[in-house]
Amino acid sequence: MPNVSGVKSKQIVFGTDTDAISAAGTATTLVLLNSGPWVNAQTVTLTSSADNSGITFVVVGKDANGDSATSAATTGPGAGLTVSVAGTWTEVTSITASGSITTDISAGITSGATTGIIFAGRTRVRSMTGVAGGGAGTVFIKNGSATSGQNRLILDVDSGSTIDPYIADDGILCEDGAYFASAGTAVVGLSIQFDG
Repeated sequence: MPNVSGVKSKQIVFGTDTDAISAAGTATTLVLLNSGPWVNAQTVTLTSSADNSGITFVVVGKDANGDSATSAATTGPGAGLTVSVAGTWTEVTSITASGSITTDISAGITSGATTGIIFAGRTRVRSMTGVAGGGAGTVFIKNGSATSGQNRLILDVDSGSTIDPYIADDGILCEDGAYFASAGTAVVGLSIQFDG
């Protein structure tokens, strides 16, 4: 694989952020801010300060396998509540309400998966940057499978540290696909660049 290629990027996100996908708004179609693509599948949430339980919301995007998906209609949240959209998502392309939104509603994420697909075919991981939260953990880049694949990079992450390892110019070769796994509680957000 030549060193010059089309480099792509995906995010890995953990934790709860009630407006990570869309800040509070009243439009029937929510304005998306950070809607993926994510390596680790996310649960999409809807949060409202007023009662929006009389309308439904439909999410369109990609499921945990990266396939196109449309959610079933999800009943909106009541006043001061949060509801979860069924399934897990690696990307959101739209969130549409069935009617007028009573007052501001936001879309967020919670409980990102601890494994995921960076790229399913032959690739090279070129770089990664991110931040750690509280606690310690380990990031794994694996070849062929997130659970049983051969480790190509094992990176220990300390509480509050910056994640920015040196990766040689030719990158980390993953002949059978690049996969992500993590252990511990340290990683909050990570961006991985790879050939795609």
